[in-house]
Amino acid sequence: MAGDDPFIHHLALCETDQIGPRSRVWAFAHLLPGARVGADCNICDGVFVEGDVTIGDRVTVKSGVQLWDGVRLADDVFVGPNATFTNDRFPRSGQHLDSYPTTLVEKGASLGANCTVLPGLRIGRYAMVGAGAVVTKDVPPNAIVVGNPARIVGYVGAAHASVGATDASVAAEATEAHGEAVASGDLGVGSVRVIELPSFEDMRGSLTVADLGTHVPFPVRRFFLVYGVPGREVRGEHAHRTCHQFLVCLHGSVHLLVDDGTQRADVELSSPSIGVYVPPLVWGSQFNYSPDAVLGVFASHPYDNDDYLRTYEEFIAALEG
Repeated sequence: MAGDDPFIHHLALCETDQIGPRSRVWAFAHLLPGARVGADCNICDGVFVEGDVTIGDRVTVKSGVQLWDGVRLADDVFVGPNATFTNDRFPRSGQHLDSYPTTLVEKGASLGANCTVLPGLRIGRYAMVGAGAVVTKDVPPNAIVVGNPARIVGYVGAAHASVGATDASVAAEATEAHGEAVASGDLGVGSVRVIELPSFEDMRGSLTVADLGTHVPFPVRRFFLVYGVPGREVRGEHAHRTCHQFLVCLHGSVHLLVDDGTQRADVELSSPSIGVYVPPLVWGSQFNYSPDAVLGVFASHPYDNDDYLRTYEEFIAALEG
């Protein structure tokens, strides 16, 4: 290996000449003709790569991984030991597809050891797939997923705030990645804030009041409810260009992710006396619904499909534009 030349171990079988500068291919790795590997990659012992595979720059592929036709790894991806990709949902011996679905692992995502990824899925940028997880659906950007089938348990870099009926303030404990705790009422994500609604209790029961225009800080044009959501499903996953929203969990509990493109927080809502104001140009999703969860949403605008930013890439572009 001289200068920027790639290093190919003498026990590797490298049948492609598309290996980027400073990349390393170690012993017993086998790369078929047509496979493309970017710069500064580390392809470890015993990796197998088919011809219709693209690997970006600064990618690490640990031992025991097979990358089948249709797999695309973007820059800075980490693939842990024995992570398994698939490219045929209904495989039969001796039968081959005319073309294979594209499985895309976006920039900076990490796949834990022994996880399994079904064909044709998209693992969002900087997502984290836990060891042994079985990924059956697309993973949103920055999401942390675990289990079989994989489900979202949090978001990378999101401070966690638990907001319950017995504590109206935001009792927050930051994740190590975020670095500091969240202040009461202020999540540190754009102008998103937690709003405590007046609540009254006596022997006859409980009453919570929301004055529109005061506690809900915008004129309300629409109200809708989300309920009966299977606990593993994710709702939202979009931002609005102009619409303001106010979310309150009327029954049960639900997690709310808010993300301004730089900072993010994961709020657990479990009290009808607490709401979260979400302004435009904040990415939001809801996950980990309890079986009895009922989420109420006040909106400043009637439904308008053109107001939605439905992919994280669109959202980031809107922030930059």
